[in-house]
Amino acid sequence: MNAHHKAAFASLTTLTSLIKKATLGLACCLGLTITTFNYASAAPCFDSPQMAYEYLLAQETAQNQAYTQASVNINRATEAQLVSLHGIGSSKAQAIILYREMFGGFKTVDELTKVKGIGTKTVEKNRQRLSVQD
Repeated sequence: MNAHHKAAFASLTTLTSLIKKATLGLACCLGLTITTFNYASAAPCFDSPQMAYEYLLAQETAQNQAYTQASVNINRATEAQLVSLHGIGSSKAQAIILYREMFGGFKTVDELTKVKGIGTKTVEKNRQRLSVQD
């Protein structure tokens, strides 16, 4: 599965979760009882479909922002976490993992440029999200 497929799958999973929440919120508005109702994931009741749609968009935006702002420890990150970085696809993520397995953990973020295919521009684009904790 390439990076585009993974991103599409993640978006689909998020969308499915949001639809489920909206369905529960709509059931609440209609006074329906759902036996598997989970209050922690329930969406609020809405006066109109437009309000429900706007709520879903806001939730999706918030989740996407949280995902793209999360710090990535390049010494422990999975392929999926590395792919979330700008300019890092599946093959570069695998190269990062292989490099750290062969040579040990990175001491600084700038050492990431030692991985074939990753230059200073890629590091600079992602610098605020990168860390090298052990």
